[in-house]
Amino acid sequence: MEKEIKIAIPKGYLFEPCVNVLKKAGYNVKSLAENSRKLCIDSPEDSIQYVISRSMDVPVFVEHGACDIGFSGKDVLMEKESNVYELLDLKVGECRIVLATLKDYEEKVKEHYRHFGVVRVATSYPNITKKYFDRMGIQAEIIKLHGSVELAPVLGIADEVVDITSTGKTLRENNLVEMEEVAVSTARLIANITSYRVKYEMISDFVKRIKDTLN
Repeated sequence: MEKEIKIAIPKGYLFEPCVNVLKKAGYNVKSLAENSRKLCIDSPEDSIQYVISRSMDVPVFVEHGACDIGFSGKDVLMEKESNVYELLDLKVGECRIVLATLKDYEEKVKEHYRHFGVVRVATSYPNITKKYFDRMGIQAEIIKLHGSVELAPVLGIADEVVDITSTGKTLRENNLVEMEEVAVSTARLIANITSYRVKYEMISDFVKRIKDTLN
């Protein structure tokens, strides 16, 4: 329907900050605040349909036109390299992608680097990780995990991890120490390239209202 826009909102840690941005912009988010298992939520008074999805799926839905616009972490955009317009940095949901290893293991890992050995790295971000180690000129065996990345060094299947953190608490609780910061991520507003042209007025109005709250 050209009279409404579909907006993808990620589950997880970005959900609440994104809903708060919508609320500040004057959109009715009551249905989003309710405890519901519905994944498609209509807001007819705002001519919006919200689509609640996994964070990694938001750029996919937007790129392929299932949603017109979406809220996505920069970390996901870097990993997916989706062909979408990045419209706004929302300045919320800040976190960092870091390289970490077991406490007291840092010198052993650096010895690998000095002798050009292969390091094993566990991560949920294989694309970001490969590019990072390629830039460093270090050969890395990348082990892709979908969660509990911090367990990999503890269980001995990896020397290091590349993972996302906001406070570092999970790293510390699993006896890991940060070695390097790979990237900083915040929530971004993205748009489907075709939708941005076809629904330009609606999307532009939405962007302006969001932008006004950031200012």
